[in-house]
Amino acid sequence: MDAKDSEFHNRLLATFRVEAEEHIRAVSAGLIELEKTREPEERQNVIENVFREVHSLKGAARSVSCREIESVCQPLESVFSALKRREISISPELCDLFHGTVDYIKRIASAVDSKNQAKDRTFARELIRKLGAASTKASAPEKGGELSQDNKLSTDAVESTDKSETNLREFRKQTQDEKSIFSETVRISIAKLDPLLLQAEEMILAKMSTDQQLSELKEINNALLTWQAESSRWKGKEATKDSSQRDELLEWTKNHLTEIQNRVITVTQALERDQRVYKRIAEDHLEAMKKVLMLPVASMTEAFPKLVRDLSRDQGKETDLVVKGAEIEIDKRVLDELKDPLIHLLRNCIDHGIKKPDERIRRNKPPRGTITLVFTAKDSRQFEILVSDDGSGIESEAVLSAAVKSGVISREAAEKINSRDLISLVFKSGITTSPIITDISGRGLGLAIVSEKVEKLGGTVSVDTKPGIGTIFKLLLPMTLATYRGVLIRVEENDFILPTINVERALRLDREKIKTVENRETIQLNGQIIPTVRLSDAMGISSRHNGRIDVKSAITDAERSVTIVVISSTDRRVAFQVDGVLGEQQILVKSFGRQLSRVRNIAGATILGNGKVVPVLNVSDLMKSALHVAASTGMARKDETIAKPGKILVTDDSITARTLIKNILETSGYQVTTAVDGIDAFTQLRTGEFDLLVSDVDMPRMNGFELTAKIRNDKKLEELPVVLVTALDSRDDRERGIEVGADAYIVKSSFDQSNLLEVINKLI
Repeated sequence: MDAKDSEFHNRLLATFRVEAEEHIRAVSAGLIELEKTREPEERQNVIENVFREVHSLKGAARSVSCREIESVCQPLESVFSALKRREISISPELCDLFHGTVDYIKRIASAVDSKNQAKDRTFARELIRKLGAASTKASAPEKGGELSQDNKLSTDAVESTDKSETNLREFRKQTQDEKSIFSETVRISIAKLDPLLLQAEEMILAKMSTDQQLSELKEINNALLTWQAESSRWKGKEATKDSSQRDELLEWTKNHLTEIQNRVITVTQALERDQRVYKRIAEDHLEAMKKVLMLPVASMTEAFPKLVRDLSRDQGKETDLVVKGAEIEIDKRVLDELKDPLIHLLRNCIDHGIKKPDERIRRNKPPRGTITLVFTAKDSRQFEILVSDDGSGIESEAVLSAAVKSGVISREAAEKINSRDLISLVFKSGITTSPIITDISGRGLGLAIVSEKVEKLGGTVSVDTKPGIGTIFKLLLPMTLATYRGVLIRVEENDFILPTINVERALRLDREKIKTVENRETIQLNGQIIPTVRLSDAMGISSRHNGRIDVKSAITDAERSVTIVVISSTDRRVAFQVDGVLGEQQILVKSFGRQLSRVRNIAGATILGNGKVVPVLNVSDLMKSALHVAASTGMARKDETIAKPGKILVTDDSITARTLIKNILETSGYQVTTAVDGIDAFTQLRTGEFDLLVSDVDMPRMNGFELTAKIRNDKKLEELPVVLVTALDSRDDRERGIEVGADAYIVKSSFDQSNLLEVINKLI
């Protein structure tokens, strides 16, 4: 293949990837709709649409010789053909098979690397066998148990793929080369590109005008140089003694000055005119470029229904996802950052909120739960996301108990905490109400990650819950990342920018209204007590006040009032004392680059109109810094303790598994003892002192479930943390682990050492 043909083939593959993604997206959405639809006629319409999408995908795959996708689409098409003819009916097992097939097609279309080829071919054969069996249920089997024609065709296609492995590698290599380019592209409508072209044409006129003004300024400069030279010539002459010469000099100077003044006025007027033009062009161009990067929310949420469906099925639950406002367009960079937090919230709703059908029926709820995602544009700068479920709500007492147990708050503080602050504890790292740690939940990190991500974007997140009714998470975020409004403040002769979205209020306050409550400075605003600190103290800037001001000491009239800026973030409010509020303006935030990727309290920098570089403050960091400052003056905070090395018993009948886990734990500083089965482990636990047990499940004599149950029934060992590490990954096995009292359940297929160490560190 010459270079020209190769380039054409690469473009063809890139086009196929785009088309394949669209077909896969439509098929996935159709399958979700198929499971929810109950009306026979509506279901037939959905089946018809999915059938057409599969057929089109098969044809597209054939056009680029992608036999892997074509071979699987063939029997999938046959199954939907049988569904169309109503020869077979939809079942949960059949839907699971459909979703598994789509996942496989998506993996192949995304150009899985060559090391997975053998695994993919084996999986493809199994898919084809199952799809073939499903499609032939409607008709009599072939003689001698032979494959149906469609199934045989598909299997032959896979065999053909085996024989053309070289071509397959070439296909994957080419699509892999395209991957880095394709993943960084967006599809833009012509309507968004037209304004950019017009603005570019206007910039040419602006450039020509700038050239003319530069030429005129050079002429003015030459005139000034001439004036300077002429003045030097007259200098030293006895001009003052000769009135005629003096008059001649004054007249020449007057005329020259008038000429220069007229030129300056002309250039100034031209610059003022061009400044208005440049401003309009810059603002229009910025808005047009923003629109280019603005994508509909649907581009992010399209994969969520399947995610909800799969997680719910895995836990034996039934959940519908309703998305509203998906047509709203948001900055692509904001959507990219939001995807993970929203996934965490959906997982949280399914795992903690939505209950199983039989339990929902007992609570007078429909067997299927509902999660609702609502996107609403608040104005041109902000939008709101509401993530709600109709589940059981957040158990306040369970949250409080988990917070005390993890050391986030003291027992004394827990007795005084109000309901709003109590619920906001769910965003603290390490707090979880899950009875067991699994690959889905139990680590207490999901909502903490949500809070951190939202704050990083310059937004806020809050939660509202009603026991037995449901929970609502509210996210308020900026539409775009590049520019936003900022409040310019002054602190110790330094200027900083605070994001307007986090500034709740700025005011002047009499210093005597700063009161000391429980050894910390506070102000009262709208009936609420808000802690207050000097922003210079929070940022570690040396203060001319040499520390905290004694409000009772003698002060001048100029110092009788202070400037307060109230900042809010994630249901927390802090009043910062600053030296002045200089105004609000639109800012363009620039990062510091890789060399300074993380600077405490600073999110980036902006350049003001006068050319001054001003740091943009990181509100999330400021809140944490304020807590540390307040703690030094009496605010209660969690005492930091030095981690002690724990003693762990590792139980597994496989010497390889025992050795692997033992080495991982000893490398991390733990003292490790091993046992070969459940009986050996229980004997050692009764005779020794251990801080935690890591055990396999499938073992001779006494398995991990039996060992855990025996530990929970023993008064000496009942509080011992138990981590089950096993290859058993079914829902029933995980539920059995919860029933017997395990603290964590780690599936070996998703096992890695950081996962294990994270769980152990949380439990010890």
